[in-house]
Amino acid sequence: MKAIWNKTIIAESDDTVVIEGNHYFPPKALKQEYFKSTDHHTVCPWKGTANYYSLEVDGKTNENAAWYYPEVSELAKGIKGRVAFWKGVEVVK
Repeated sequence: MKAIWNKTIIAESDDTVVIEGNHYFPPKALKQEYFKSTDHHTVCPWKGTANYYSLEVDGKTNENAAWYYPEVSELAKGIKGRVAFWKGVEVVK
């Protein structure tokens, strides 16, 4: 799977986990130069508290477009530390 934003591959892996229609990429799949940690957080009642990254590609920024769960509930243990995308990030084979 590839995550693409602003015509650039920002993550790529054959090892994604799909939950609720979102592909969660392992941390090693990320092209770290495009990711900036943010102070944004959200809470999922069954997964836990999500942390976010903004994407910066070719001078453009996509705020809080990627999220991950550093700690998860027992039900979500398969996605601990993995990263998923939204806000116009295309995930394709």
